[in-house]
Amino acid sequence: MAELHLWSGLRALADGKEMVEIEGATVGQILDGLVAAYPGLEPALKRGVSVAVDGQIVPNSRNHPVKPDSEIFLLQKLAGG
Repeated sequence: MAELHLWSGLRALADGKEMVEIEGATVGQILDGLVAAYPGLEPALKRGVSVAVDGQIVPNSRNHPVKPDSEIFLLQKLAGG
């Protein structure tokens, strides 16, 4: 299963966990599995997150493939001007 790391603001919505293991073949499947396990994360994910897979930020990431041993980081999107 892929390791999914959460930034500090999301941990309270995932029982305080910094990292969870989620099964899926794409980033979208991983995110869907995360919401199924921790429904409180859905609003934050819908606002938008950046995703890094194995050290590389992947734009338009839902279809990006994930290996069983991938390391995924959810990163807070920055806004402003």
